[in-house]
Amino acid sequence: MSIKIDTDLAYIQSKLNISDSKMEIYKDKTVEEILEAEAASGNQAAIQLAADMFSDVSTLIELFQLADPQNKLTIMKEMTSSQLDKLVPMLEEDDLIQGLQYFTQDSLLDLLKDIPKEEMLKAVFQMFSEAEVIEYMPERELDRLLTSFEMDKEMLLQNLKSIPEMYLQQILESVTGQEAEGNSTELVKQIGQLGDLNYKNAIMNLEPTQKRELTFMLTNEQNKYYQIFDTEAYTHMINVERNKEQMIKSMSVIKPEYLQRMITELPQDLLAIVTTQIDTEKFADALINRFPELLAKFVAA
Repeated sequence: MSIKIDTDLAYIQSKLNISDSKMEIYKDKTVEEILEAEAASGNQAAIQLAADMFSDVSTLIELFQLADPQNKLTIMKEMTSSQLDKLVPMLEEDDLIQGLQYFTQDSLLDLLKDIPKEEMLKAVFQMFSEAEVIEYMPERELDRLLTSFEMDKEMLLQNLKSIPEMYLQQILESVTGQEAEGNSTELVKQIGQLGDLNYKNAIMNLEPTQKRELTFMLTNEQNKYYQIFDTEAYTHMINVERNKEQMIKSMSVIKPEYLQRMITELPQDLLAIVTTQIDTEKFADALINRFPELLAKFVAA
């Protein structure tokens, strides 16, 4: 559990005005033992330092050279998972994103599934344009959206008028078995008057390219429809079309609270490494005010 003891001793020697010869005697002593010996000999500075290292951030930083990430890591390796988790909210957003590098691509995809869909979609649209999302979306998902009870039927029918007449005739004939006639407006009216089952079947029978065009018009008009697509469809799209680096870069738009939750899923040894990026003053303050028992162990080491 040792931290750079030579540096610690030099700081103590200067702070307590101890002679070189006396420091030679102390070279194998712990910080606690040195302070006790000096206090017993009447050194008031030792009494003050003993108090300051458990109450003053600057003193603690100097004493244990906490600006050195290796020294932070030495302490963090002695922390429990629960203690490390409490440090994660102190990380800056850039540090959280950097910490995602320790996950595999499959693990990152699983983490995306576990956050609210609106947060996941923010990352999705960092990786893909709306047109690309519709292009890569499985046709079964398009069918599910277009026939969903959440779909505004009147809005769909209005946009359906933009589809060439020949495709409208085809889908109408596919469910009625009769030749369809009329212009786009008339054909769409007939489609809208179909019974529920025939209406849904007609929409699903639309030629795939035209189906994607219709879906794009609808989602472009109402972004809320992107929520209806299954999460698995999005993660599959990401896994096939984007690499890990692109994924991580896109995740910077996710709220920090969800990034923090992701980071706490790291194994304890990796979590300790990531948390070494915490601001030194924040870390020292946490040791003093939240983990004094841990700090005492290092003072005695």
